[in-house]
Amino acid sequence: MYRILIADDEPMIRKGLQKLVEQSGQSMTSIRTAENGFHALQQIQEERPDFVFTDIRMPKMDGLELCRQLAELDSDIQIVVISGYGDFEYAQKCLSYGVKEYLLKPVSKKAVHDVLDKLVRVSARQRTDTFVPVSRLEQWIAEMDDLVWSLREPELELLLEKLRKELHHYSLKLARFCDVLEELNLLLAKRLSTRDVFSLQTHLDLGGARDVEEAWSRFAEGIWSIVRDLKARRKGRAKDPVEEAKHYIEEHLAEEVSLEEVAEYIGLNASYFSQLFKQSTQETFVQYRTRRRMEKAKKLLQQPHYRITDISGEVGYADHPHFTKTFKKYTGFLPSEYRQNLGIE
Repeated sequence: MYRILIADDEPMIRKGLQKLVEQSGQSMTSIRTAENGFHALQQIQEERPDFVFTDIRMPKMDGLELCRQLAELDSDIQIVVISGYGDFEYAQKCLSYGVKEYLLKPVSKKAVHDVLDKLVRVSARQRTDTFVPVSRLEQWIAEMDDLVWSLREPELELLLEKLRKELHHYSLKLARFCDVLEELNLLLAKRLSTRDVFSLQTHLDLGGARDVEEAWSRFAEGIWSIVRDLKARRKGRAKDPVEEAKHYIEEHLAEEVSLEEVAEYIGLNASYFSQLFKQSTQETFVQYRTRRRMEKAKKLLQQPHYRITDISGEVGYADHPHFTKTFKKYTGFLPSEYRQNLGIE
């Protein structure tokens, strides 16, 4: 998928080029246009294109100056210069800025399609030359996902530094470096989304990054932003969510605590929490809470000074008959029978 920017001060030419590009059959993410070099440079800083088609003669900033600034900003962007016969010598000055492709006016459909085919082939070679294995990206993200989810910040900091150094060894150009960071961010977002956690903010904007250091800084800040968000959702608690839920249930056995209330307390989506709890305990939330209530009731029944009616309230049953029925279903005995079997009258 490629992003294209067309810069020309003549609206009809811009529209014509855009149509020819759309008809090329190449896979395009976006095709944007600009009426001069200055406007084009603004758009490039907002979202980096893969290919730029630029006229030579434009107001405010001409094509030559645009090429010069692009060479300084990002030499990986492939530029196609469009010129008339009278401007050809002038256009050749762009050679020093890395421009290798020209289109002469009037531009034909075949010429545009041939140039695009060439640009795509060159781009594919560049990406292959600086290839980072997908399996390696997935390994990094598997580790990162685990550390982010469990809020193990010191380990996450070490992992990020290790990742930064490893990426540095690939000697990636800015464009490819940004591609890799965006891919990492996307993989992390997918992993977190399977946990269904609060729609955590995982958007990464690398548009206009001046160098790999700035791109990395934005990426790392995005990761720490997710951590801060997750900590805030969990009210600053970095414990295992299921263990924390168990503790909360234990502390509130005498109350009619709902699954939604516990999920909100530990900072998880209720639907995801329900799945996570069942997967971890092999019991539903209600089954676990009932079992813990009955276990507590058995301990209290072993103490003669507790009345059975008081015990039902201690374990969250305001309706005594309901407690009696549940206890018998769980143990096979009525509360009074359970006590008698223990020799307690």
